[in-house]
Amino acid sequence: MLMRWTIAVLYTLAGVAHLIAPDQLLRITPDWVPFAPAVIFITGVFELVASVALLTRPFRYWAGLAMAVYALCVWPANFKHAFEGIDLAAVPSSWLYHGPRLALQPVIMWWALYSAGVIDWPWRSRA
Repeated sequence: MLMRWTIAVLYTLAGVAHLIAPDQLLRITPDWVPFAPAVIFITGVFELVASVALLTRPFRYWAGLAMAVYALCVWPANFKHAFEGIDLAAVPSSWLYHGPRLALQPVIMWWALYSAGVIDWPWRSRA
């Protein structure tokens, strides 16, 4: 339950950031993303809705799946941010930040799936 609430809070903070500072996130959005300003807005709304849905039993499963897929889809922005050395307010611009951030994206995907009950803790059977 703590993991579910923690990831919901993190996604909520990210959603708020998308809505109040879209210009910052546009800088790390890959050039091939069409309608980037609209995508930034929609992803911010998605993060807020998914966070609430993850905390509700009827929508938890689907919210976790959606959050994991979303984390995969935004990974290219993390790579652009790292490899192009783009400075963003309140985000460190060093490989001490970028290296772990890129490496932990699959953990975030797993975390969303685990928090939603889609998958179980590693090495433990559901039975």
